[in-house]
Amino acid sequence: MYVLIGGAGLVGLSLAHKLVELGHTVAVIDIDPTACRYAREQVGAMAFEGSAVSTEVLLEAGIRKAGSLAAVLRSDALNLAMVTLAKHYGVPHILSRMRHPDFAEPLRLVGANHIISTVELSVSTMVNAIEYPQVKSMMHFEQGQIEVLKLSIPNNCYVVGRSVAQIAQDSRFPTGSLIIGYQPHPHEDLMIPNGSTVLQPDSTVLIVTKPGCLHQVIDFIEGCNTNS
Repeated sequence: MYVLIGGAGLVGLSLAHKLVELGHTVAVIDIDPTACRYAREQVGAMAFEGSAVSTEVLLEAGIRKAGSLAAVLRSDALNLAMVTLAKHYGVPHILSRMRHPDFAEPLRLVGANHIISTVELSVSTMVNAIEYPQVKSMMHFEQGQIEVLKLSIPNNCYVVGRSVAQIAQDSRFPTGSLIIGYQPHPHEDLMIPNGSTVLQPDSTVLIVTKPGCLHQVIDFIEGCNTNS
């Protein structure tokens, strides 16, 4: 896929690097010649020096053939302008970084398919890391309305020896939560469990839940197994 990225700061260059590694053709636009040179020489992307909200620069960079565009410029106003132009030129998939929540609705209105709030995401991630140090990792979807957490199963916790079906039917397991991944041991592959999958000690689960249920999920999983 041909991907156009507006902004060659840390986020833009990191995104470009990952996409190039995945085999995409990437073009970066930035007013900084040093950043553009780095994108070419170190990242392996094409780079166009100039404003990412200039129609001339966008056309030169090939916006008409872009399958996806990411606006990660210095300000929300610039990202809003780039998203508007991307929509105008028919880019089918448009992403934008957002710093201030006041820009969420305007970005949606002008055509952003995905809006990433970097400040909210960073703060939420740090708060969760402080409150729930036992969680290995956490991903956020739909602007934080859904969370997927990776959690280890301690030796003597409530769910050890119970099947996924038994856990789902337990009244203490929060409604709307679901075990979607299971790794029996650290050196084994992650698998998609079924109802008969039995959780073993020292295994790892992926659980999808809502932010308000996070504490309940962790308390349920880590509860002492009084029946053993």
